[in-house]
Amino acid sequence: MKSHKFLLLAVAALTLQGQQTIPHAGYVYPAGGRLGETVEVVVGGQFLDGVNGAIISGKGVQASIADYVKPLTQGQFNKLRDQLQELMDKKKAGTPAWTADDDKTVADIRMKIATYIRRPMTPALAETVRLQIKLDPEAGIGEHELRLVTPNGVTNPIIFCTNDLPEFSKVPAKVESEVAKASKAVQKAKAQIKMPTRPELEVTDITLPTIVNGQITPGGVDRYRLQATKGQHLVIAAGVRELIPYISDAVPGWFQAAIGLYDASGKELSYADHYTFHQDPVLYYEIPTDGAYTLQIHDSIYRGREDFVYRIAVGELPYVTSIFPLGGKAGLRTSIEVKGWNLPATRLIQDEKGKVAGIYPVSVTKGSWTSNRVPFAVDTYPEILEREPNNTVATAQHVKLPLVINGRIEKPGDTDVFRFEGKAGEEIVAEVMARRLDSPLDSILKLTDAKGKQIAINDDYDDKGAGLITHQADSLIRMKLPTTGVYYVTIADTQHKGGADFGYRLRISNPQPDYQLRITPSSVSARTGATVPVTIYALRKDGFDGEIALKLKDAPAGFALSGAWIPAGQSSVRLTLNVPPRKTDGPVELHLEGTAQLEKHEVRRQAVPAEDMMQAFAYHHLVTEDAWLVRVAGAGKGRNPWHLMSDKPVQLPVDGTGQVKVYLPLGRFAPDVQLVLNDPPEGITIQKVGLFDNGVILFLRADQSKAKPGLAGNLIVDAFIDVDNPNNSKKRHTALGMLPAIPFEVVGTMQAKR
Repeated sequence: MKSHKFLLLAVAALTLQGQQTIPHAGYVYPAGGRLGETVEVVVGGQFLDGVNGAIISGKGVQASIADYVKPLTQGQFNKLRDQLQELMDKKKAGTPAWTADDDKTVADIRMKIATYIRRPMTPALAETVRLQIKLDPEAGIGEHELRLVTPNGVTNPIIFCTNDLPEFSKVPAKVESEVAKASKAVQKAKAQIKMPTRPELEVTDITLPTIVNGQITPGGVDRYRLQATKGQHLVIAAGVRELIPYISDAVPGWFQAAIGLYDASGKELSYADHYTFHQDPVLYYEIPTDGAYTLQIHDSIYRGREDFVYRIAVGELPYVTSIFPLGGKAGLRTSIEVKGWNLPATRLIQDEKGKVAGIYPVSVTKGSWTSNRVPFAVDTYPEILEREPNNTVATAQHVKLPLVINGRIEKPGDTDVFRFEGKAGEEIVAEVMARRLDSPLDSILKLTDAKGKQIAINDDYDDKGAGLITHQADSLIRMKLPTTGVYYVTIADTQHKGGADFGYRLRISNPQPDYQLRITPSSVSARTGATVPVTIYALRKDGFDGEIALKLKDAPAGFALSGAWIPAGQSSVRLTLNVPPRKTDGPVELHLEGTAQLEKHEVRRQAVPAEDMMQAFAYHHLVTEDAWLVRVAGAGKGRNPWHLMSDKPVQLPVDGTGQVKVYLPLGRFAPDVQLVLNDPPEGITIQKVGLFDNGVILFLRADQSKAKPGLAGNLIVDAFIDVDNPNNSKKRHTALGMLPAIPFEVVGTMQAKR
């Protein structure tokens, strides 16, 4: 990428904007605790130096820092090893006299060396913070977001669960590095020590009901012995992906747990490595005789490390396997059929009074125990139930648009057909909500005319808002009807499966254009006065492709957005957030709002914070979080040195240039500072840079072979300087900061100015 040099006398002010290494949290263990108790947990991560606090979402949960451990570097390890050797030589020689302080020093050094040898295999998990978490009873059952606070910012959130079951936790795992393993192997070979035979797997006794917390190490198998009585209906539900949904550097991208139940003789009674389409396994087993049973868990291909964390609920606990219908109309009460294990009733009433459209959790309570939660959709459309028989065009159920149909694919091979009247040119949408509502249905939709001609078909529709679903299995059709007359919508299971659990909600209506917003990352760390990038995603619905204006809502003074728009037709945009020139007392929660014109109405939507999680080195998923937090750190002297002259998009003619004036009130430019575009769209470059009294003019060029009219978005510009490196002849590339995002739009051709 071509860059441009120019003069800057105020480099010292710019260096305050240099991005620090972002603190990261990889796991918390144990990943939960019992209400009314205080639990000690370990958080593993990276760049946690100076950690001074922890934030947990929700009420009634408080955390305090107990200690912080950072592994030794190779140089520190070598120095300690040499110091230990010198002390051992001293002890052997007997002069000078050996003292109690020498004993203490040796013990301290050996402990540090042992910590180095047992450091985690993965640098991103190498540092650990020990927390004391107090759980008040009023905190309630559920999930909380835990973040650590450091001088350089706040970490990404990780899940911490609260429950009212007794809890058991194994000692936190220690995973050896590959270097340490190799070193030990060499030592054993030199000493001609034979490898011992593998001992019997350790078994830990537990008492039901309970939640078991553990971590799986490489090749590890955890076993728990429990006493059960004849006739008990035992539920064993593993929580793994609900804690850490995606692991970026592991295949398939998560800890794939496998659980089994064995009798006293070691015979396998039940086994699972998933539950329906969920990756976390669940077992249900009726105990045949009184006695001891063993629960076993391991990774399905025997991987493991510190972030292979699990929580297993074990006992005669209530568990909901399905509900029907999967949703109801806002403002009404819906009677729900509930199926599952150890349930106190088969029906419950869900009250949607006062609720807006969305998805809400449903659970049941048996005595003092609460079941798992399942999703329940609330919509504003008229609702009906599917009526059988409706398997063919001849028996199709007549419906009137718009509506939501609550139905089931009741048995393998079942199909449901619905008949409606349409007009030529009328646009209709048929959308299935099933997999997104915990149904195992893998739907397929077909739209046919009165003669049986297929007009449209869809199997899987990719919903970017459903970030926890790796196999998107819901269907959607949007189609303009070719003629006036009768049409049929047919729904079935792609794999020809079916059953009482295969529920769905089928919306058939004219398009209802709308959108949702996601903002990443959910934790932002910045130096005082800095400009930092964030990404906004537009989840567009029913063909809405208009421009979306963005703004901060009720933000504290000093916070501002640049490039605050999502261009028409775009699904995402990077923009910049300017932070105050003073540090904040702690993380500040910000809110971002979008505004768009939908069918002559102004519609506002608040952006939902999210993390862009990578799966298995390649795939990305937007996983929603509770809060968008920004931590401003620094000495309190920072000041944003750049300001755009205009916030209107710069017009870039194809094969021509557009100009952007950037003010620099703090000083003037000098030859060593450089500007470069950060991941620009293909075909957009900085052609040259000009100067004026208090700033710089950027001449931006759009290449006609790559940048087409209509291309729009924001340009991010980095400033950096090359400084001498005392260790070698190469200069060190040092970031100085970032300019405010520059909105742009490529327009029609013109003769480029040379």
